This record gives sequence, structure tokens and C-alpha cells, in this order.
Amino acid sequence: MFSKIDVNGPDAHPLYKFLKSRLKGSLGNFIKWNYAKFLCDANGKPFRRYSPTTQPLDIVPDMEALWSSET
Repeated sequence: MFSKIDVNGPDAHPLYKFLKSRLKGSLGNFIKWNYAKFLCDANGKPFRRYSPTTQPLDIVPDMEALWSSET
């Protein structure tokens, strides 16, 4: 982490505006809590959004699926 940024509202960082516009969560474009996760492919295209309660290791199958589809 480098510094605090806004992820919701009018001052949201452009990266989060982009990610949220492509992958809606259970609350639409709103990020409810810390540790929401986004997985993007090798070209930067958002692939999947995960809730804060998703454990990082639970994302591994999606990562492997992306890697295998890109080779």
C-alpha cells in the first residue's frame, strides 16, 4: 500500500471507477468493505470481482483458468 484513496463516490480513483463499471458487486458499483478483490486478465480486462470475505487462495482456480486460456 502506498496511500489512502477513495474507492467510492465522486472522488473515487479512476482505477476503481473502471473496475466497478465493468464488474458489479452485490451492491452494484459500490465497494462495501476493505479487501474487495478484482482479477484482471493479462490485457487488463476485468475478469471477476470477489467479496471481502473471499480468501485469496480461493481465487487460485480462476487465476489458473485465465493462465491456461491465455497460452
